[in-house]
Amino acid sequence: MGFFARWLFAFGLLAVTYNPTQYNYVAWVMQHGASNLSIAVLGGLLLLVGYIIYLRATLRSIGGFGMALVLAVVGAVLWVLYDLGLLTLDNGNLNTWLGVFALSLVLGVGLNWSHVRRRLSGQADMDDVDE
Repeated sequence: MGFFARWLFAFGLLAVTYNPTQYNYVAWVMQHGASNLSIAVLGGLLLLVGYIIYLRATLRSIGGFGMALVLAVVGAVLWVLYDLGLLTLDNGNLNTWLGVFALSLVLGVGLNWSHVRRRLSGQADMDDVDE
C-alpha cells in the first residue's frame, strides 16, 4: 500500500467524521443518534480505532514537532496560493474541506514516514520487524 492509499484512508477517516455536508458521522449522530444509540456507539468506536491507529503511528514516526511542521508547511502552501490569488477563503465550506485536507496530510505523512525513512536511509525504526 503506497503513500496515496494511506493518505486517502486518512482523508476518508476525517471526512466521514466531519465535513461541511450533511453526510458525516457528527451530523448523523446529532440528528439520529438518540434513536439509534447502538449504531452511533459502534460507529464512534470504529472511528476511534482508526484515529488511534493513525495518531499512534504518526506520533511514533514524526512526533508532535513533526506534526506541527507538516501542518505549517501545508499552511504556508495555502498562504502562497492565497497571496497569488489562486485561492479565496470566503467560502466556509471550502475552508472546512481545506482543514480536512490539511489534517489528512499530517496523518498521511505520519503513517508513511517510517517507510520513507527506511527507503532513504536503509535504517529501520526500533519497532520495525523484518518483513
